[in-house]
Amino acid sequence: MSLRRNTAAAAAVGAAALLIGTFTAGSASAHGALSTPVSRISGCYAEGPENPKSQVCKDLVADSGTQPLYDWNEVNIANANGQSRTIIPDGHLCSANRDKYRALDWARTDWPATPVSAGTSSVTFRVTAPHKGTMTLYLTKQGYDPTKPLKWSDLDTTPIATYTTAASAASGYYTFSATLPARTGRQLMYQVWQRSDSPEAFYGCADVVFGQTGAAAAQGAPKAPTDAQIAAGESRSTVSHYGHGGTEPIATSDVADARPAGATLEAALSGSAVLASGALGLLFWSRRKAGTRARV
Repeated sequence: MSLRRNTAAAAAVGAAALLIGTFTAGSASAHGALSTPVSRISGCYAEGPENPKSQVCKDLVADSGTQPLYDWNEVNIANANGQSRTIIPDGHLCSANRDKYRALDWARTDWPATPVSAGTSSVTFRVTAPHKGTMTLYLTKQGYDPTKPLKWSDLDTTPIATYTTAASAASGYYTFSATLPARTGRQLMYQVWQRSDSPEAFYGCADVVFGQTGAAAAQGAPKAPTDAQIAAGESRSTVSHYGHGGTEPIATSDVADARPAGATLEAALSGSAVLASGALGLLFWSRRKAGTRARV
């Protein structure tokens, strides 16, 4: 068997193994974050991971590095399966109990906050990979103490919004309405996005403040990352969209999510099987031909 045929067969087998490994490994997937009001992680990412402006975002980078910010759209639990209240302990709601995002749980009053008022308010969620599911928003109760870690009991049991998410987002955003009750001072909005096509769920905390208006309130409000900032940081992200979302067009239905759960994996394994089969066939043919030559 020639070196060239050996190399070709080995390369094909290696490619098949790599493809299988790519789809069976526990790769994380990133899907979005609150944009209005701005979530803690979105605001820090928008400030710039390498040179944040606010003290709390500077402290976050000093504590956890820049990677959590480059992975701003990934605060998730892969197997939440609708059990968020059971698997996320008090004090760890904003991080989804993940050490990587532990700084998001800091009970501080200097998180930049979005000014809001009671009544109907528009909410936007920057979605980098749309999925079918339910987005639920909660608001802290009157009397919430922002100097203490957030507990489940701090949240009103009645959501301020429940939104059914689709497997497409033509604008790159989910936009829906929330009904904010009367509150005073600093509060926290908590987001749970549970997928219906997967047990995966995503989480976020957005600081809001009631009763502030004018230039001072606007100046202290966090900003959401622009599309240019999102595109610029994509190469530094450690998470994958499985070929959809991010800076790619998402105006059409997310094909991966439109298929039954596991269809993407099945297709990948099927393709891998074809590659592996072809490689083994090439290897068998080459050896057989070499044996024939030897007999001649």
